[in-house]
Amino acid sequence: MPASRLIILSVAVAAAGGAGYVAKNMVAPPPQVVVDSGPQAPAVALQDVLVLSGDVPMGNPIQNNIAWQSWPADGVNANFITRTAEPEALDKLKSSVARVAMYAGEPLRRSKLIGEGQSFMSSILPSGMRAVATAISADTSAGGFILPNDFVDVIMTRRADAAGGAAGFNTETILKNIRVLAIDQTIQEDEEGKKTRVGQTATLELTPKQAEIITVAQQMADRLTLALRAVADTQEKNLSEADYLVSGNGRRGTVRLIKSGEVSEVGARK
Repeated sequence: MPASRLIILSVAVAAAGGAGYVAKNMVAPPPQVVVDSGPQAPAVALQDVLVLSGDVPMGNPIQNNIAWQSWPADGVNANFITRTAEPEALDKLKSSVARVAMYAGEPLRRSKLIGEGQSFMSSILPSGMRAVATAISADTSAGGFILPNDFVDVIMTRRADAAGGAAGFNTETILKNIRVLAIDQTIQEDEEGKKTRVGQTATLELTPKQAEIITVAQQMADRLTLALRAVADTQEKNLSEADYLVSGNGRRGTVRLIKSGEVSEVGARK
């Protein structure tokens, strides 16, 4: 092939390549420039709130069951504990004791904690009420199924000397719809070696007058029994009680005897 043709062919190929390169650059979009403007503020204003990270039963210390959690600022209640107001609350409140049962996910409130220097029982006792303990056992406390915050009736059983010397028993419900504040429970082994929880003392929430009634009944009775009430029956109000135990009048048809410091009642002879 003549040299002139080779030169012309080479120039044509070079021109075609140059045209293709120019066309490619004209079609391709220019590279985007990314500008880093720094951290963006959240769309919703947030605030750190002290929240329960685990369940805490009534009467137990908080310990490590609390943590800071971001909450929408508009949803923060005035009773919530915030990092802005109390930055050291996480460490200070770990030793606090729960006044009521609290559950994971709920914000911590001081109203649900027992104040420093206060006892648990005096903190949960409503104003004007008294806490009175009475001895119980499995056979006098619904088989051990009575728990704190249950409501019970208190039944008194005592010996009665009937006319003619025959002995019998009298039973009477002396208090009704009484709230159980606490049950002390100890671990014991049964005959088969199994460990069971047995309560020996029940603490009841009583009015001052009811406290007097059960104190007299503890001296007179051979046994006091707690009868568990159904939840549907706990709303009953103004129920009768054995106020004659503290009035000194005694029940109709009975005579109160005091012998060797013990109080008893016997049926009056006709």
